[in-house]
Amino acid sequence: MLTKAEQTAEFIIQTVAPIFNKNGYAATSLSDITKATGLTKGAIYGNFKNKEELAIAAFKMTEGNMIGRIADHQSLSKSPLEKLFLVTDFYRNYYNFTQEVGGCPVLNMGVDAKYQVPSLFKHVKSAITKIQNNVAKLIDAGKECKEIKEEVDSMLYAKRLYSMITGAIFMTHTMEDNSYLLETMDQIDMMIHKNLKR
Repeated sequence: MLTKAEQTAEFIIQTVAPIFNKNGYAATSLSDITKATGLTKGAIYGNFKNKEELAIAAFKMTEGNMIGRIADHQSLSKSPLEKLFLVTDFYRNYYNFTQEVGGCPVLNMGVDAKYQVPSLFKHVKSAITKIQNNVAKLIDAGKECKEIKEEVDSMLYAKRLYSMITGAIFMTHTMEDNSYLLETMDQIDMMIHKNLKR
């Protein structure tokens, strides 16, 4: 059971996460935060040391939701190879999911925080590392159960796949056209069939 203070902190994070994600760190003002939450400045800073701490908490929540959704989708199969295809299947609908939260949190915060908020940028890099490691582990597991070619460099392909996905996300959001994601996921599927699958 959460305490009243913990409930208030969670409410603040859930309310302001889409605002930080959409507007960026610098463009999100304290008045934006108090207006959205209906709380006073004192109530906000009674729960968070400063705007930076709140932005990090908001990013971690949004990132956790995203990684949780990917994990849930992957759980539809026990096969490592099929799980790779479920990754691309998840990202086919990613544009719709990110509309709820103001865009892709990794892309938005990665670009926004790099030169402004190093502590937040560190969390973005950590999120990217988690996603890439997940893909590399799937490839390793696929090698062990003879679904994926033994000679495949797991981390190289994990980075390649995630770079392609991130590029497609950027183009889909910039051009407001989901075909960039759909076509890139088809291309990745073909790459998995051709270069990874035994």
